[in-house]
Amino acid sequence: MNRLESAFQNKPIFMPYFPLGYPDLPTSIDVIEALAKNGADLIEVGLSFSDPLADGPVIQQATQVALEKGITVKKSLEAVKELRNRGVTIPLILMGYFNPMLAYGLEKFIHDAREAGADGFIIPDLPLEEAEEFQSINGDMPLIQMLAPTSPDERMESIARNAKGFIYLVSVTGVTGERREISNDLGDLINRVRAHTSAPVCVGFGIGTPEQAKQVGQLADGVIVGSACVKTIGGSKTPVETAKQFAAEFRSALSGVRK
Repeated sequence: MNRLESAFQNKPIFMPYFPLGYPDLPTSIDVIEALAKNGADLIEVGLSFSDPLADGPVIQQATQVALEKGITVKKSLEAVKELRNRGVTIPLILMGYFNPMLAYGLEKFIHDAREAGADGFIIPDLPLEEAEEFQSINGDMPLIQMLAPTSPDERMESIARNAKGFIYLVSVTGVTGERREISNDLGDLINRVRAHTSAPVCVGFGIGTPEQAKQVGQLADGVIVGSACVKTIGGSKTPVETAKQFAAEFRSALSGVRK
């Protein structure tokens, strides 16, 4: 059983997102370590890009800061390796956009990501129909696919049937960011996906509080928290301590609904 499979032995899992390089590289490594060791079950590690189409203003601003501070793909992969050297054992999924990976060289990127200790990839601008080259190089490391409420049934069935690792289910239309309420249709949406797959279904976009996480956790196999995580930790004068508290609060909220 690999790290990713092990993480889903106790569902629903807590999956925060945080970009490397924000507010600076050393702090971001410390923050991700703190999240990993204080309640996160899996972490989306952000690779910054100048045109993050799927991301809302909070994450856009954070990744812009990271780029201005000099973050690169190479430095990000070295940071993942550093996290493994510090004893981080939970899955680390690299979340980024395709152009920087192409510029780095696909074969080299996938090889170096594997060597660094990454467990898979989320690439919002690489649809399944265009992922053949990436997958042929990638081998057994999962390329996590995203589904949304607007996904047609045929596409949903195709992606769900071929899913590896887990399915990233976008709970709302639009970009990342906190929402006031969780959609009343979320349960039906999750059931639509589960009709075609046995892979875990993790829900992201719009989850901002432990209470919302608990609500989603009663329906899904995992809860993804991005903008709220970046906003809360990035706006703190003590980001590492805030990361510890953030992870502990979300883990506690989900512990009561663990299956």
